[in-house]
Amino acid sequence: MIQIIMGLKGSGKTKKLINAINEAVASAQGDVVCIEYGKKLTYDVNYRVRLVDSQEYGISNPDMLKGLLSGLHAGNFDITNVYIDNLYKTIGTDRAAGEEFLLWCAKFAEANKMNITITVSDDPANASEEIKKFL
Repeated sequence: MIQIIMGLKGSGKTKKLINAINEAVASAQGDVVCIEYGKKLTYDVNYRVRLVDSQEYGISNPDMLKGLLSGLHAGNFDITNVYIDNLYKTIGTDRAAGEEFLLWCAKFAEANKMNITITVSDDPANASEEIKKFL
């Protein structure tokens, strides 16, 4: 299952994400991973969350982020929750590529029994009907 937290800059997306991460750590039956753009969340999330800075790995497009997610899962089948902060900063601001990535995430999450939550800096009115069902 995926959930998308979408809103314009300053709308509180990251704060919602931090709350969701900390709630998941308390109740998750497996490991929790957060992929962030830059090291900003270190002091905001529980120490048991595996923080991954996408900049350290040179992630710059959707295919690279798909590879990172796939590699994380291949290395640890116990991951139950993945959080991605600032999708468009991580993969670029191409809305069509972003939506394609989100749909891929939905399939990946379902196939691997994961919960994936992603923040997207965009107006929710711009989302396609396929994406709106994840908001």
